[in-house]
Amino acid sequence: MTNNKTKHFVWLALLSAMAITLSLVESIFIGPLLFGILRIGLANIIALITIKLLGVKDMIIVNTMRVVISTLMQGTIFGSVFWISLGGVVLSSIVLIILDHFHASLLFTSILCAIAHSCGQVIIVALFYMQPGIAVLLPYLLLASIPMGIITGIIAKMVLARIHPLRKGAQA
Repeated sequence: MTNNKTKHFVWLALLSAMAITLSLVESIFIGPLLFGILRIGLANIIALITIKLLGVKDMIIVNTMRVVISTLMQGTIFGSVFWISLGGVVLSSIVLIILDHFHASLLFTSILCAIAHSCGQVIIVALFYMQPGIAVLLPYLLLASIPMGIITGIIAKMVLARIHPLRKGAQA
Protein backbone atom coordinates (compact mmCIF):
# COMPACT_ATOMS: atom_id res chain seq x y z
CA MET A 1 0.00 0.00 0.00
CA THR A 2 1.18 3.47 -0.73
CA ASN A 3 1.34 6.11 1.95
CA ASN A 4 -1.80 7.86 0.64
CA LYS A 5 -3.82 4.65 0.56
CA THR A 6 -2.68 3.83 4.07
CA LYS A 7 -3.75 7.26 5.35
CA HIS A 8 -7.11 6.87 3.66
CA PHE A 9 -7.61 3.40 5.15
CA VAL A 10 -6.65 4.65 8.62
CA TRP A 11 -9.17 7.53 8.37
CA LEU A 12 -11.85 5.09 7.22
CA ALA A 13 -11.09 2.69 10.07
CA LEU A 14 -11.05 5.48 12.68
CA LEU A 15 -14.31 6.98 11.48
CA SER A 16 -15.94 3.54 11.41
CA ALA A 17 -14.74 2.79 14.93
CA MET A 18 -16.06 6.14 16.16
CA ALA A 19 -19.45 5.57 14.54
CA ILE A 20 -19.72 2.08 16.04
CA THR A 21 -18.64 3.35 19.46
CA LEU A 22 -21.08 6.27 19.44
CA SER A 23 -23.89 3.97 18.36
CA LEU A 24 -23.14 1.51 21.16
CA VAL A 25 -22.68 4.22 23.78
CA GLU A 26 -25.95 5.84 22.83
CA SER A 27 -27.92 2.61 22.85
CA ILE A 28 -26.40 1.29 26.10
CA PHE A 29 -25.87 4.37 28.26
CA ILE A 30 -28.08 7.14 26.92
CA GLY A 31 -30.99 5.04 25.72
CA PRO A 32 -33.98 6.13 23.71
CA LEU A 33 -35.90 9.31 24.45
CA LEU A 34 -39.56 10.19 23.88
CA PHE A 35 -41.23 7.04 25.19
CA GLY A 36 -38.43 4.80 23.99
CA ILE A 37 -38.63 5.53 20.27
CA LEU A 38 -36.24 8.42 19.64
CA ARG A 39 -32.46 8.57 19.90
CA ILE A 40 -30.14 11.54 19.60
CA GLY A 41 -28.28 10.05 16.64
CA LEU A 42 -24.72 10.65 17.75
CA ALA A 43 -23.34 8.26 15.14
CA ASN A 44 -24.89 10.41 12.42
CA ILE A 45 -22.27 13.01 13.27
CA ILE A 46 -19.66 10.63 11.90
CA ALA A 47 -21.64 10.14 8.66
CA LEU A 48 -21.67 13.91 8.13
CA ILE A 49 -17.95 14.14 8.83
CA THR A 50 -17.12 11.16 6.62
CA ILE A 51 -18.91 12.46 3.54
CA LYS A 52 -17.11 15.80 3.87
CA LEU A 53 -13.69 14.23 4.49
CA LEU A 54 -13.70 11.08 2.38
CA GLY A 55 -16.73 11.17 0.10
CA VAL A 56 -19.88 9.22 -0.63
CA LYS A 57 -18.42 5.73 -1.03
CA ASP A 58 -16.64 5.85 2.30
CA MET A 59 -19.69 7.32 4.06
CA ILE A 60 -21.69 4.32 2.85
CA ILE A 61 -18.97 1.97 4.13
CA VAL A 62 -18.90 3.69 7.55
CA ASN A 63 -22.69 3.65 7.88
CA THR A 64 -22.93 0.01 6.83
CA MET A 65 -20.19 -1.04 9.22
CA ARG A 66 -21.85 0.93 12.01
CA VAL A 67 -25.18 -0.84 11.61
CA VAL A 68 -23.76 -4.33 11.07
CA ILE A 69 -21.07 -4.29 13.75
CA SER A 70 -23.03 -2.44 16.44
CA THR A 71 -26.02 -4.78 16.08
CA LEU A 72 -23.64 -7.74 16.00
CA MET A 73 -22.03 -6.57 19.25
CA GLN A 74 -25.46 -6.06 20.84
CA GLY A 75 -26.61 -9.51 19.74
CA THR A 76 -29.41 -8.14 17.56
CA ILE A 77 -27.91 -8.85 14.14
CA PHE A 78 -30.61 -9.55 11.55
CA GLY A 79 -33.31 -9.00 14.17
CA SER A 80 -35.86 -6.23 14.08
CA VAL A 81 -33.39 -3.71 15.57
CA PHE A 82 -30.98 -4.38 12.72
CA TRP A 83 -33.58 -3.88 9.99
CA ILE A 84 -35.08 -0.79 11.63
CA SER A 85 -31.63 0.74 12.02
CA LEU A 86 -30.70 -0.19 8.46
CA GLY A 87 -33.90 1.37 7.11
CA GLY A 88 -33.13 4.64 8.83
CA VAL A 89 -29.51 4.62 7.73
CA VAL A 90 -30.33 3.84 4.10
CA LEU A 91 -32.89 6.62 3.75
CA SER A 92 -30.78 9.18 5.61
CA SER A 93 -27.72 8.22 3.54
CA ILE A 94 -29.66 8.77 0.32
CA VAL A 95 -30.72 12.22 1.54
CA LEU A 96 -27.14 12.95 2.65
CA ILE A 97 -25.77 12.02 -0.78
CA ILE A 98 -28.33 14.17 -2.60
CA LEU A 99 -27.81 17.20 -0.36
CA ASP A 100 -24.03 16.85 -0.49
CA HIS A 101 -24.25 16.80 -4.28
CA PHE A 102 -26.10 20.13 -4.17
CA HIS A 103 -23.67 21.54 -1.56
CA ALA A 104 -26.40 22.20 1.01
CA SER A 105 -25.33 23.56 4.38
CA LEU A 106 -24.26 21.02 6.97
CA LEU A 107 -26.95 22.08 9.43
CA PHE A 108 -29.74 21.84 6.84
CA THR A 109 -28.37 18.49 5.67
CA SER A 110 -28.23 17.19 9.22
CA ILE A 111 -31.83 18.16 9.94
CA LEU A 112 -33.15 16.55 6.75
CA CYS A 113 -31.07 13.44 7.39
CA ALA A 114 -32.53 13.14 10.89
CA ILE A 115 -36.02 13.46 9.44
CA ALA A 116 -35.22 10.87 6.74
CA HIS A 117 -33.79 8.52 9.38
CA SER A 118 -37.04 8.67 11.35
CA CYS A 119 -39.10 8.13 8.19
CA GLY A 120 -36.98 5.14 7.20
CA GLN A 121 -37.41 3.58 10.61
CA VAL A 122 -41.17 4.08 10.59
CA ILE A 123 -41.41 2.53 7.12
CA ILE A 124 -39.47 -0.54 8.25
CA VAL A 125 -41.52 -0.89 11.44
CA ALA A 126 -44.73 -0.65 9.42
CA LEU A 127 -43.50 -3.33 7.02
CA PHE A 128 -41.76 -5.54 9.58
CA TYR A 129 -44.65 -5.69 12.02
CA MET A 130 -47.43 -5.19 9.44
CA GLN A 131 -48.59 -2.20 11.48
CA PRO A 132 -49.26 0.82 9.28
CA GLY A 133 -50.74 2.49 12.36
CA ILE A 134 -47.21 3.26 13.52
CA ALA A 135 -47.42 6.21 11.13
CA VAL A 136 -49.37 8.12 13.81
CA LEU A 137 -46.04 8.57 15.60
CA LEU A 138 -44.43 10.11 12.55
CA PRO A 139 -45.39 13.76 13.27
CA TYR A 140 -43.89 13.50 16.76
CA LEU A 141 -40.76 11.83 15.42
CA LEU A 142 -40.38 14.43 12.69
CA LEU A 143 -40.84 17.25 15.17
CA ALA A 144 -38.27 15.71 17.52
CA SER A 145 -35.89 15.05 14.60
CA ILE A 146 -35.39 18.76 14.05
CA PRO A 147 -33.57 19.51 17.34
CA MET A 148 -31.68 16.21 17.07
CA GLY A 149 -30.56 17.18 13.56
CA ILE A 150 -29.53 20.62 14.80
CA ILE A 151 -27.45 19.06 17.60
CA THR A 152 -25.68 16.59 15.32
CA GLY A 153 -25.16 19.25 12.63
CA ILE A 154 -23.61 21.73 15.05
CA ILE A 155 -21.30 19.09 16.50
CA ALA A 156 -20.26 17.87 13.03
CA LYS A 157 -19.56 21.45 11.94
CA MET A 158 -17.43 22.05 15.06
CA VAL A 159 -15.48 18.84 14.48
CA LEU A 160 -14.88 19.62 10.81
CA ALA A 161 -13.60 23.08 11.74
CA ARG A 162 -11.14 21.54 14.19
CA ILE A 163 -9.82 18.93 11.79
CA HIS A 164 -9.72 21.24 8.78
CA PRO A 165 -5.90 21.25 8.71
CA LEU A 166 -5.93 17.44 8.54
CA ARG A 167 -8.35 17.20 5.60
CA LYS A 168 -5.67 17.09 2.95
CA GLY A 169 -4.21 13.96 4.55
CA ALA A 170 -7.63 12.32 4.78
CA GLN A 171 -8.52 12.81 1.13
CA ALA A 172 -5.34 11.29 -0.17
